[in-house]
Amino acid sequence: MKLSSDHVERTLSQYAARVIPENHPVTPQLHEMFGDHTFFVDQDGLSILEPIDPPQRGTEACKVVKLADWAEGGNTLAPHDPEETDVVIVLETEH
Repeated sequence: MKLSSDHVERTLSQYAARVIPENHPVTPQLHEMFGDHTFFVDQDGLSILEPIDPPQRGTEACKVVKLADWAEGGNTLAPHDPEETDVVIVLETEH
């Protein structure tokens, strides 16, 4: 899932991670490996957001999905099958 800059800001206010900028040299490789997403990195590794299914009424929310863990002393990412986490990010709510 590709996020708007507003959604990236909302995500970072709820999730202790850093966004990998689109102009970062590794981004094309990440897109090739995992598809068109906004990528986040934290102390556990590489992740993306995926919409909650089924959607929650009145809320646009996503789950954090881990794609890679840190290896080799935290210097390299080791990809693995996507792992859904329990972390939920609320992007929008109806007022």
